[in-house]
This record gives sequence, C-alpha cells and structure tokens, in this order.
Amino acid sequence: MTIITVTESPAVRLIDPDAALEFDPDDVYDGPSKSQQKRDVEALQALGEELVKLPDSQFKRMELPDDLRAAVAACRKITQNGALRRQKQYIGKIMRHIDAAPIQAQLDVFNGVSAEANLKLHQAEKWRDKLIADNEALTLFLNSFPDTDATHLRQLIRNARDEAARSKPPKSFREIFRVVREAMQK
Repeated sequence: MTIITVTESPAVRLIDPDAALEFDPDDVYDGPSKSQQKRDVEALQALGEELVKLPDSQFKRMELPDDLRAAVAACRKITQNGALRRQKQYIGKIMRHIDAAPIQAQLDVFNGVSAEANLKLHQAEKWRDKLIADNEALTLFLNSFPDTDATHLRQLIRNARDEAARSKPPKSFREIFRVVREAMQK
C-alpha cells in the first residue's frame, strides 16, 4: 500500500493561460439545445391541436397537405384519451416535416376575422338602435353610407316603431339590422 503525502501529490496538470484564448464556444455551436427542440416540437403539436378543434366549416377551408388533413380528420373522430394523445403526437410528427408558417397564418386569419366581424356586428346593432330611436340618425347614416335605399329604410324604421308600440314580433327590427349590415359591407 502506498501512502501519498501532501507534498507528493499525483500528476498535477497546470492550466496554460494562453490556451483559453484559442477556444471559442461559438465555433462549436451544434444547433438549438435539446430543450429548445422540445419546445419547438410541443409548439407544432399545439398547432395541430388547434387544427383538431377548428369548426368543420373552417377546417374544410384550410389548405393542408393530404397526410396532415387525414391525420387531423382521424383525430377529430377519436374519443379515447390514450388514442387521442397518440394521434395528436402523430400530428405533431407530421408537422415537423412541413412548413407550419402558412398553417399558422390561416389560423390567424380565422381568429382575426372573427374579432373584426364581431366589431362590425356591434356597430350595426348600434346604428339600428340609433335609427329607431332618433330621426336625425337616418340623415347621419345616409351621409355615411350613400348607396343605401333611403325610402326602404324609412319604411322599415316606421314599421319597427309600430311593431314595438303594438308588441308585435320584431320583423322590421331584424330587417333594419340586415340592411344596415349590408350597407356597412359595401
């Protein structure tokens, strides 16, 4: 048995202070870290889950590769949790091999259009309420939307006021909303 004393330490390596200058960690970059790759894969899987949750009308309008469309359509029919999880992972795997930017852009259009459409509907409702409540609102509306049939709109306003006074079904009330919404879309 060999005993080593403090003065007899085994091979001690001295660090060359100039050696550190030769090593540049940027030269050894191997790409994104494993954690970043995992976050990217999870983001693609989440995008696939958004596709699964889309209403049928929007899903049919999406431009998707055939294999992705088939996988999403199959996932929409699955109800068992384990199978559903595996299918979503499969969708994420397919999405790794395609460009996800156009798909995300289409989803953004769907989400943005609905917010914009809601705003327009609220504006149309406000115009309808103003038209029924105030006679001067008709002039303002016709100045803003000159292509509107003024005679027809005046008649609808009279009918809506009459319906409200007699507690009749709001047929003209709804018709004013339709006319206002169409005028705003032109």
